[in-house]
Amino acid sequence: MLRYLAYRILAAIPVLFIMSVITFAIIHATPGDYADYVGNMLRTQGHATNEVALAAAAQFRIDHGLNDPLIIQYFRWIWDVLRGDFGTSYFFNRPISEVVWQRLPPSLGLVITVHIIGTIIGVTLGIIAAANQYSWVDSALSFFGFLGITVPKFLFALVLIYILAFRLGIQEIGSFYSSYWSYQPMSLGKFWNLILHVWPIILVGVLNGISYNMRMMRGNLLDTLNAQYVETARAKGLSGAMAIIKHAVPNALHPLAAYQGAVMRYMIEGEIETAITFGLPTIGVAIVLSMGIGDVLVTATLMLILGTVQIIGSIVSDLLLAWLDPRVRLGGAA
Repeated sequence: MLRYLAYRILAAIPVLFIMSVITFAIIHATPGDYADYVGNMLRTQGHATNEVALAAAAQFRIDHGLNDPLIIQYFRWIWDVLRGDFGTSYFFNRPISEVVWQRLPPSLGLVITVHIIGTIIGVTLGIIAAANQYSWVDSALSFFGFLGITVPKFLFALVLIYILAFRLGIQEIGSFYSSYWSYQPMSLGKFWNLILHVWPIILVGVLNGISYNMRMMRGNLLDTLNAQYVETARAKGLSGAMAIIKHAVPNALHPLAAYQGAVMRYMIEGEIETAITFGLPTIGVAIVLSMGIGDVLVTATLMLILGTVQIIGSIVSDLLLAWLDPRVRLGGAA
């Protein structure tokens, strides 16, 4: 298993390098840069003339090396990243590492929480639906899964915001804590206050995650229920429920384990969409904001971190699959 893990980590290094090159190039392919944003701010808020704004933008490009060839900018950035220096954000006016560590933990916390809850409930409901195929239970769960997949997350989030703000009169939407608990040390009361603020975001993501996992588990389990080893187990006197749990479910989990490597990307995209709708200060909001104003170092760094998280999720998925199926582990070691 350790050899298999080492192989997967070494294989991820060139993937990260290629991803960083493509990401950096795509970010710079968009028209404009942060110097244009500086010039526009001088015009609109500083009431500067067009000549003064253009001169300030040109000087900003010179001071920050934005006129250098793209390949030089890339290697300067990636060399600083390898040394642990992510640079300074133009917009936030502070080290990018502070921006990352302020927004990454809550973002990953939301994603992991949604993923765990959605997987556990979705797999359980998928087993129930497959065990009761073509019954009213199966039909009801299939209808629920269809709605969970087809309804956009932002639409569901907007409905929740409308109910909470306009029907229930809840005003503190778009933050992790209320004003009292924001600067208090972590305690049981602050943790409960956090739950009261983030449960709508978790609910939006969980419903989508339940639907995907339930439909996948149902389809996988239906394929294995008619397998010969399941029929043999039943013929030997094992009850239908025990035959499903002991023989059918473990084999039906293989495709689901492989799916976990790809689901992280969808979970992060869903977090970005939901966080923007609720206005939460997460990585998704920072990415969209930095891209809109040309703060390219922030965008590139956050995209690189999210790519690393995706690769880690894929490695965990491969390890889970190797644990479930030794043939995968032996093949990877070979």
